[in-house]
Amino acid sequence: MLRTVTAVLIDGFAPFEFGTICEVFGIDRREDGVPPIEFRVCGEEPGAPLRTSLGLPVVPELGLDALDGADLVAVPAAAIRDGYPPAVLDAVRRAAARGGTLLSVCSGAFLLGAAGLLDGRRCTTHWRYAEEFAERFPKALLDPDVLYVDDGDIVTSAGTAAGIDACLHLVRRELGAGPAAAIARRMVVPPQRDGGQRQYVELPIPECTGDSLTPVLTWMLDNIASEHTVAALARRAQMSERTFARRFVAETGTTPHRWLSLQRVLVARQLLEETQLGIDEIAERSGFGSAALLRHHFHRVVGVSPKDYRRTFAQRPAG
Repeated sequence: MLRTVTAVLIDGFAPFEFGTICEVFGIDRREDGVPPIEFRVCGEEPGAPLRTSLGLPVVPELGLDALDGADLVAVPAAAIRDGYPPAVLDAVRRAAARGGTLLSVCSGAFLLGAAGLLDGRRCTTHWRYAEEFAERFPKALLDPDVLYVDDGDIVTSAGTAAGIDACLHLVRRELGAGPAAAIARRMVVPPQRDGGQRQYVELPIPECTGDSLTPVLTWMLDNIASEHTVAALARRAQMSERTFARRFVAETGTTPHRWLSLQRVLVARQLLEETQLGIDEIAERSGFGSAALLRHHFHRVVGVSPKDYRRTFAQRPAG
């Protein structure tokens, strides 16, 4: 369960990557159905200012004892250096030893590597630093081609915005699909990006980056099981078909057909996790119409069959 999250900062940390952690875990979203999370920010010396990579000072009020009892310890990107603060490395090691989950964003993986926590572990980091990372930590099992890697109690993400994907994955893994979807919708996350992510490298939830098509996209999601043609959607958007198709690609990064197919896979995935519905019923509710079509699209996107996915990820009653 994800009840307490502590972000640990060192001098030269990146404000955007830290901000993604704050945005996902640090905002009270109980009105959206997200369980409350106690969010802490700490540094080696409580009250001592730390400089961001932009030179702006930030003052963590808490010391490293804030890592004690945290369900998740988050390490944002920071300037790569030869030596990391020994006290911080020791605190992160203790958090790992007591069973806490560790998350790094972008170059934050270097700190985990320096702590000796990535030896023999699957991980990733920003592609730009992949060669240097591999040289420094040859025992780590680096995969530079994915947005993030979930290796159980250690989750590492690629550069910058991939941290959002990793954070949302952790919310989904620990709190369920509903809270993850609620946070993603509020954040208006980027569109789906093609890449190597498969069954265990979670799919970010696509959303429109502009606002002109938001009502149409929302209507499509609310009517996911219905048939949608470009002509009908263009009429709803009060555009010509050509203009609508061009605008759709510009705002979502993909075509209406591909966007809708992915949304239907996401709906099917949630139903597989949270219900006992049969495959035929899930195919109907998600808009695929037939189990065969569902299996085809689901395997193409997720990398496994719906049946195998349910066996791995279906939520089971506690106790």
